[in-house]
Amino acid sequence: MEAATGAEGARAAPGGRLVGTLLAAAGVTSFSLTFPATVWGLGSFGPWSLVALRATIGGVLAGTCLLVLRVPVPHRRHWPGLAVIAGGVVLGFPALTTLALQSATTAHSAVVVGLLPLTTALFSAVRTGARPPRAFWVAACLGAAAVVGFTLQQSGGAPTRADGLLFASLLVCAAGYTEGGRLASVLPGWQVVGWALVACLPVAGVAASVALSYEPVRLTGQGVAGLAWVGVMASFVGLTPWYKGMSLIGIPRASQLQLAQPLLTLAWSVLLLGEHLPAAAPLTAVCVLACVAATQRARAQRPSGGQTLDLQTRSHYSEGRTARRSPMHATTGDQLLMHGRTVGQHDRVAEVVEVLGTDGEPPFRVRFEDGHEAIMSPGPDTVVRHDTDLPK
Repeated sequence: MEAATGAEGARAAPGGRLVGTLLAAAGVTSFSLTFPATVWGLGSFGPWSLVALRATIGGVLAGTCLLVLRVPVPHRRHWPGLAVIAGGVVLGFPALTTLALQSATTAHSAVVVGLLPLTTALFSAVRTGARPPRAFWVAACLGAAAVVGFTLQQSGGAPTRADGLLFASLLVCAAGYTEGGRLASVLPGWQVVGWALVACLPVAGVAASVALSYEPVRLTGQGVAGLAWVGVMASFVGLTPWYKGMSLIGIPRASQLQLAQPLLTLAWSVLLLGEHLPAAAPLTAVCVLACVAATQRARAQRPSGGQTLDLQTRSHYSEGRTARRSPMHATTGDQLLMHGRTVGQHDRVAEVVEVLGTDGEPPFRVRFEDGHEAIMSPGPDTVVRHDTDLPK
């Protein structure tokens, strides 16, 4: 199952940039409605009830899908990453932003959360070793500076408690997005989200029971609609194309699409909530949106290195730029010999089980001696042992 899904993602890679961008954009559009829907939900439920019910609904929906489709439980090596997603995306980010929205407007919160792409790119660089070009960071930092300036201008020069909650939400969410994008390379995106939600279900169910017994409930149409959106779309359905998009185009590139999210949320805040926007809000959002185009062009001119789809094998390969300059050719049944880069590091051998590039070129789906499979674009430290040369 794991290898098959990885191969599926890799097949989309040669022509998958557009598909990945569209999937990530669909996720961003779904996210842009989360804050207005949360405000609607707060009209009927207390903040802790709303957060717990949101996770419970998402967990029940995800668990039902996983059970009906008889999806096997992920390998134990994936559960630490799923735990990070559960704590950051399923529980942490919703709780912190919901508390912030009790005192901050939707528009203000949306612009502050515009820093999420930069924090996600930073976490990605640390976690996966991605190295975006300098132009990428310049554009991302300019967008972040615009957001910080807007926050200080709106709060009179000092961040508020709501701002602190929003900034904290950026950290936990960026960690979850990074792990989700990494795991979506070896598991379908909806399964990544689904298992994280299922992991939170026991805690969320108990928390919902306790919160509902303490916080008043005033059911309205808008309140129920808001809960339905955050529980179904924001918690599960919207995250599925988002993680799949990140797996196709890379975490840094996909994260920059989120710079457009504040502008979309500003539009929803006016249309759905009737909020009055300060002049600085749309100006800041437009400035941030301009950074989207700049970061996308930077990534297109200097694409990131080819990444394996599992960190257990990534350290053995160089970036995809090397592979494109000097492509190696292999066929199914050939072996890849990866020489150790440091003293004491042993060579590794993997069998090519599928060629995913054109004319025998990378990427390859390979199987290591321990049965582990990954998709990779080999670097100069790797040589091909052709099937015809191997002892029979």
